[in-house]
Amino acid sequence: MLDDVSRVRLLHEVGCALAARLELDELIPLVVAKCREVLDAEGAAVLLLDPDRGELHFPYVAEEDPEVAESLGSVRFPADRGIAGRVLQSGEAIRVDDVSTDPRFYPNVDRHTGLTTRSLLSVPLSSRHGPIGLIEVVNRRDGSSFSDADLALLSSLAGSVAVALENARLWAQLKDSADRLRSQVVALRRDLARRERFTDMIGTGAAMEEVFRLMESAAASPIAVLIEGETGTGKELVARGIHRASGRGSEPFVAVNCGAVPETLLESELFGYRRGAFTSATQDQRGLFEAASGGTIFLDEIGEMPPAMQVKLLRIVQEGEVTPVGDRRPRKVDVRLISATNRDLRAEVERGRFRDDLYFRVGAFPIHIPPLRERRADIPLLADVCLARAAERHAKRIPGIEPAALQRLASFDWPGNVRELQNELERAVALAMDGEPIALGHLSARLRGCAPADSGAAAEPDISAAVPPARSTSDLREARSDFEVKFITEVLRTHGGNVTHAAEALGISRVALQKKMKDFGLR
Repeated sequence: MLDDVSRVRLLHEVGCALAARLELDELIPLVVAKCREVLDAEGAAVLLLDPDRGELHFPYVAEEDPEVAESLGSVRFPADRGIAGRVLQSGEAIRVDDVSTDPRFYPNVDRHTGLTTRSLLSVPLSSRHGPIGLIEVVNRRDGSSFSDADLALLSSLAGSVAVALENARLWAQLKDSADRLRSQVVALRRDLARRERFTDMIGTGAAMEEVFRLMESAAASPIAVLIEGETGTGKELVARGIHRASGRGSEPFVAVNCGAVPETLLESELFGYRRGAFTSATQDQRGLFEAASGGTIFLDEIGEMPPAMQVKLLRIVQEGEVTPVGDRRPRKVDVRLISATNRDLRAEVERGRFRDDLYFRVGAFPIHIPPLRERRADIPLLADVCLARAAERHAKRIPGIEPAALQRLASFDWPGNVRELQNELERAVALAMDGEPIALGHLSARLRGCAPADSGAAAEPDISAAVPPARSTSDLREARSDFEVKFITEVLRTHGGNVTHAAEALGISRVALQKKMKDFGLR
């Protein structure tokens, strides 16, 4: 028998242990094990009420006989039957020294399990919303009956147990709600990605359709993505699009250009450092991997990463942990990795410049971004968007691009891809007067000197639908109007007649597009 001091100490220890657990799968085994141990009983169980079915069930049982415990796990019985039903309805604890003489005893549980119940304690578990179940302890090991002190101890424990069970149940509901919301957000992001087609990106041909398709698949998966493409093709734009459409879209997106950070600083930049790790380390500093925790880290130009750093990056990819410079203890990080390169990493592996084991980790899901010269039909769309943004930055009203200048833009090979096109139009807007369209004279000497598309040796896409035939100088205004009609018609067709999406692609407001459609009779 426990003395008063031992009982208080026990209640305190059990209360602390219960308060430290929020998972029912951990909490209930602890409760029944403690009750069985403290009361020297053959068996103990928590019975929980299923209010929808009006039944009691055993989520976990502590029994000397494992077969009995397993059998009880499958038992359910009406919540108004037996001694348990009486305790649940009355809210009062009951001690029965000999169940064979108690008419309230419900023998079906013993018949199902083969257990013989001689004596028991049954104590209700109640929350502020009503009864949630009960604790039962059966058969003292020494064959004697339980005492009133045993019943009082179990009743004292029941208060803490009920609170802990209710907290665990609420925690489980919150987790379930969070999981459902997370899955719904992922589904909505995927649907949004399909509807918006990653609106920051512009492309209508088969090559870009394949890019969009792969982006959707990558957004729905945690797989490491490797974006391949020439400089200026928009690899970071692709990475951001995947991140926004993924389940991590509301978490940080951290971009790092591995080729732009000196080798001596790259490790501390990515992994952080401890105070005193080097001369200027006056305080602890978290690295970019930890800064991106829960979100996505984008390693641009990963092919430029030094061999020593490749080894450390491989550990992060494999183990999901980083070790700051000057620290010996690794830290867990939850980060989605997206990499990009303008090199042929497979060739770099063969030359021994890039680790093959790291390549197979980061390159599990490759996405190739085609260069601008392979999708010339997108150049008029891209040029119009770049022009609108540049005009806004320069606070100028630029009505458009003259057909000859647009033809020259479409004829150029653009070794710097979209970034070079952006810079060219930024320069042209800076040269143009307010209210003046972009003409050949506003383009750089490189473009003015390039051969027209129809005089080149290689066949190029026909962009006549976007650029109307040249007319005489006196007919320039009409030619410009013809071009706008055809161009707006094509953009509207591309976006299925959606005025909002077409206006975004054109870089003008919905109201401005509707006015143009009215002026040109396109409504």
